[in-house]
Amino acid sequence: MSATVAAQAQAHFVRAVLRQRGFRRLVAIRMIAQVGDGLFQGGLAGSVLFNPEQRAGGMAIAAGFAILLLPYSLIGPYVGVFLDRWRRRSIISVANLVRAGLVLPIALYIWQGEKSPVPFLLALVVIGLSRFFLAGLSAATPHVVDDHMLVTANSFSATLGSLSFSIGIGAGAALIKTVLATSFHGYALVAAGAAAFYLVSALVGRVSYGPDELGPDAEDRRHGSIVSAIGETSRGTVAGVRHLAAKRGAAYLVLAQAMFRLLYGVILLASLLLFRTEFNRGQDVSGSFGTIANAFAAGGAGMLLASFVTPPLSRRIGGWRWVSIVLAGTGAAVLGFGLPFDPTLLLGAVFVINLAAQGIKIVTDTSLQHECADEFRGRVFSINDTAFNVTLVVGIYLGALTLPETGHSAAMLSVVAVGYVLAAAAYAALGGRWARRVGDDIAGPGGAVSPANQ
Repeated sequence: MSATVAAQAQAHFVRAVLRQRGFRRLVAIRMIAQVGDGLFQGGLAGSVLFNPEQRAGGMAIAAGFAILLLPYSLIGPYVGVFLDRWRRRSIISVANLVRAGLVLPIALYIWQGEKSPVPFLLALVVIGLSRFFLAGLSAATPHVVDDHMLVTANSFSATLGSLSFSIGIGAGAALIKTVLATSFHGYALVAAGAAAFYLVSALVGRVSYGPDELGPDAEDRRHGSIVSAIGETSRGTVAGVRHLAAKRGAAYLVLAQAMFRLLYGVILLASLLLFRTEFNRGQDVSGSFGTIANAFAAGGAGMLLASFVTPPLSRRIGGWRWVSIVLAGTGAAVLGFGLPFDPTLLLGAVFVINLAAQGIKIVTDTSLQHECADEFRGRVFSINDTAFNVTLVVGIYLGALTLPETGHSAAMLSVVAVGYVLAAAAYAALGGRWARRVGDDIAGPGGAVSPANQ
């Protein structure tokens, strides 16, 4: 297939996806909510990491990520059972309404600058509901687009969602630098702004769809009381794991993405420490909150490019080949752009890493939707979400244990780069062998036939 034909095919799929009103509304719901996520998480993180009144070290940063991400991640597969039981329209609207209500008391605690566990516990619920909301959107996507358009649909929704998150972060940074103070009060006001976005997202979700339009399908929906649902949670989770393991193409992708996130955790912590210390010498720590916005811009550009190149390339060469390429490319970028420890060059590494992260996520989400049965999608997406977050936190802790307080470690960066190359080789061997064996991949304009349906 020539480059011109590939471009024409991609343009066709883009037009086809955007003609789906249900999909356009689902993307709008996600974008609005994720601008709110950027404001909320930016305000919360800024109050801890980039506040001259409170400066956290590497281990404290790792602990913060663990507190916010691990509790929901550990119960994520159990939540997936409810994704397969409850109407996903209700999940989308109710999760956002609850988040809107919780953000305001959290902002009040930040404003007061009190060292209390209460705001972190409330923030834990907000972050957990965010993951629940996004998993519900992913499980609902096959109900608004056809199977053969899923890779393009995921490219748009995931990338625009991530860009919206970056816009929220950037807007918060701009407000802190130009209007608000770099203090607890300024960060509290940034976080409070998220409530409006959550509320609008909830209302749009409520009025955009019928009660059953986003699934699960009536014949697949599980019934019974909440008590009985809790009782069968473990069995449902085991069934979800077995279902995912049986779809080995998707399972290998989940493992590849988990390895990417593990190594990414080290890079993330190193970048935060570098931008806050070594790249910010002679300035107050609060100044790095604005500086790090450049990294979010570079990452957003990488995500945007991934949204354009992943669908045509994964159709042309196969999803497993594209994932192998971006994994190996990430290792090269870490060595080439990261080792000089130059702030401008490091933005190049951020660009490539985010391109790879988004490309892998698009292919993984598409494979889960393509291979897994609808009655299991909620569970397998929650399992993937658990691996996604747990491995990130483990990577950040590895960084906290091995990196200096400045984040400057050529040895550790070299280890991470080699890790990405080895992950690429391992996935190319396992994923490629399986794809060739069953003749199933997301490549091809019409989509492949699932082995379960052959």
